[in-house]
Amino acid sequence: MNDISTSQDISADDSAAIQEPRLWRDAVWTARVIKNEDDDGWAVSMTRHGEAEPALVGPWTMGRDKKNPKPLDTPAFHTLVKTANEVLRRHEQQLHSQLNKQVSIGAGSERIRVALRIVPDEDNPHAVLTAQDEFGAQLGEARTAPNFKLTTASAEAWIEAGYPARVR
Repeated sequence: MNDISTSQDISADDSAAIQEPRLWRDAVWTARVIKNEDDDGWAVSMTRHGEAEPALVGPWTMGRDKKNPKPLDTPAFHTLVKTANEVLRRHEQQLHSQLNKQVSIGAGSERIRVALRIVPDEDNPHAVLTAQDEFGAQLGEARTAPNFKLTTASAEAWIEAGYPARVR
């Protein structure tokens, strides 16, 4: 899938800037224009240095001859960098929301925030349940299974049980 014509070996020095028609690289990103094997068109991939997989792969514009790709240029590269950074940011936000949940419980006249933080450790996956009062003082902490379902009912049950250190 790589149709790159370059005179430089890109693995030799990752810090060297390259500005060729089908390959651009700066200190952080590498853009490659590649042949789209599914049709007659072209695609561009944006890979952050040190990463095995591209952060972004998308269609690339055909040149005037309707056969070859349009060459990369400074404005296009900057747009691709901005888009790839946004894709990574969204991915990080999605992962954060999958690993962190919270509910607020009204206990009398004060609110208690119960949070669940999942620790996706390969050897010992688990979750940490914490409770804080409205001023941020920690009321309790417990270790639980990574598949623990944090709901209003489960949080209330933990609070009523006196914040035991282990929750099942």
